[in-house]
Amino acid sequence: MTTSIPAPDTAPDAVPGTAPDAPFGTVPDAVPAPPPGTVPAPAPGTGHAPSHHGELLQGVFLDAAGRPCAGLVTLPVAEPGTRAGFTPRAGVPPETVEVVPADRVKAARAARLAVAVCAARTGRPAYGGVLRLSGGVPLGLGMGSSTSDVLAAVRAVADAYGLRLDAGTAARLAVRAERASDPLMLDARPVLFAQREGRVLEVLGTALPRLLVVGCLLGGGAPVDTLALPLPEATGADLRFYAGLRDRLRRAVAGQDAALLGRVATASARRAQRVLRQPEFAALDALARRTGAVGVQVSHSGAVAGVLHDPAVPGAAARAEATRRALAAQGIPHTRTFTTGGTNSRPARDFRTMRHAWTATDCSLH
Repeated sequence: MTTSIPAPDTAPDAVPGTAPDAPFGTVPDAVPAPPPGTVPAPAPGTGHAPSHHGELLQGVFLDAAGRPCAGLVTLPVAEPGTRAGFTPRAGVPPETVEVVPADRVKAARAARLAVAVCAARTGRPAYGGVLRLSGGVPLGLGMGSSTSDVLAAVRAVADAYGLRLDAGTAARLAVRAERASDPLMLDARPVLFAQREGRVLEVLGTALPRLLVVGCLLGGGAPVDTLALPLPEATGADLRFYAGLRDRLRRAVAGQDAALLGRVATASARRAQRVLRQPEFAALDALARRTGAVGVQVSHSGAVAGVLHDPAVPGAAARAEATRRALAAQGIPHTRTFTTGGTNSRPARDFRTMRHAWTATDCSLH
């Protein structure tokens, strides 16, 4: 039996500042507007958002009501990220936001939505203005570049209005701006996230097990149109398969078990090949086993991938170096080596394969 994934219930015309539901906790209602002239105009604001390194798990899951929905768990990475600056202009209509670079239309849409919410909550004037974005998140590789832009824009607008928006509001704005969103507003917390609905299906714990990741690119690094990918069908077999992976990932987080997490990520990546059909994936999977890795992970909507090692096991540095050599032998471009999970995430600068943080221009295909 096959069940279609229902389209999320959205409210694009919801009253700014209100929250019909609050998947991340209670969201403040709109603040009544004070008398004119008693509050200052918004000032220039800044915001920052991280990116991610693809997914550890992506598939179809049942929510608390027993409804199937698409969900994912991302692999956090400290850098690269996006910085945004929003300069409101008095007298400029709120629907007029100039964005630099000009092609970041989703971020501009997010800024307009955020202006409406923030003006409603503070009673300050709703002004348009100029949104400037900078950062090194590569586009189209499945590292959450559009969500990073959108979230940085939302945070910059909120800062201009003297607010710090909660994660639930940021998620709803992101989904309205780009139709599907990664859970970057939750920082590095491991959550199963319904990306087309902007809500958390499950908080898996406080931190992922610590991992050493040797990053690479599949498919020649070609960009992927995420929203053009087909929505997954929810067969009974699919639901049982992903429920099993969800349970194993929950146990991996609870026990800080990198090996179990690696098996979950590998199973998810293999299942994704029914859609992705990445020609190098079989070679990547095989070289991970040869070099003593705990598994592999891929972006389910892009080219970025990683070979996962347990840094707590002696010889991890040597195995990471062996992985890099094996990637080169297969003609798979290595991008960066980094650690993530545990109590902190940082670029792994102690490996000679990585001398500085990767940016869009550092990758061998860019």
